[in-house]
Amino acid sequence: MQRSDTERPRPPWYFPEYAPVGVDLGSGAAVAAYDRNQGTDPGADDALLDRLGVAEGTRLVDLACGTGSLVVQAARRGADAHGVDVSEEMLAFARARAERYGVAPHWHHAGFLDHVHRGPLADVVTTASALHQLPDFWKQRALLNAAAMLRPGGTFYLWDVIFSFEPSAADGHLRRWIDTAGRPEGEGFTRADFETHVRDEFSTYAWIIEGMLHRAGFDIVSRSFPRPTHAAYHCRRR
Repeated sequence: MQRSDTERPRPPWYFPEYAPVGVDLGSGAAVAAYDRNQGTDPGADDALLDRLGVAEGTRLVDLACGTGSLVVQAARRGADAHGVDVSEEMLAFARARAERYGVAPHWHHAGFLDHVHRGPLADVVTTASALHQLPDFWKQRALLNAAAMLRPGGTFYLWDVIFSFEPSAADGHLRRWIDTAGRPEGEGFTRADFETHVRDEFSTYAWIIEGMLHRAGFDIVSRSFPRPTHAAYHCRRR
């Protein structure tokens, strides 16, 4: 596992990306529960990799890779796959998953803001269910960093809790999401998990994200809003 160029001193106003935000996933048991709750599905990972054109030799970087399922599936098809995460517990889980499948992706203990991609520029950069860990100012910095590690014409994919509803309708949409998404303890993310997300984490509106993507140097190829609380963006670096 590699550590990115994080030894440069950061000014005291810099966002503390390595500190937990919202739900604390700082233990092995919490990470295992997270992997179970999110419903990790290698088939769904493969379907996404197919859509993004990831094949043997593709250089892929998954930012905030979590428990590493997408990175492992990319490595299994011969991609030069890199998983980046600020959580050493997440990376330990991801590394164990890779060992079970007999692959050896590159793992980097780093974050959205400080990961430095070495070697040839990536063909594909992805991030899922994680950019909401950063306030909007820092989301823009993260997207600029993602663009810097991606070759011109390369693909950027973003999936997250992103709000496509009108701001005036926020309370109703958030109540419905929390009321319907929460599961009993041990069967998925709980109501309290979603309440913590809305209260303590930094999900934002689609129109804000789209402006950030444009300013970071991306053209949006396609967008989808499967629910008013979630969005996926398939982008190309200009």
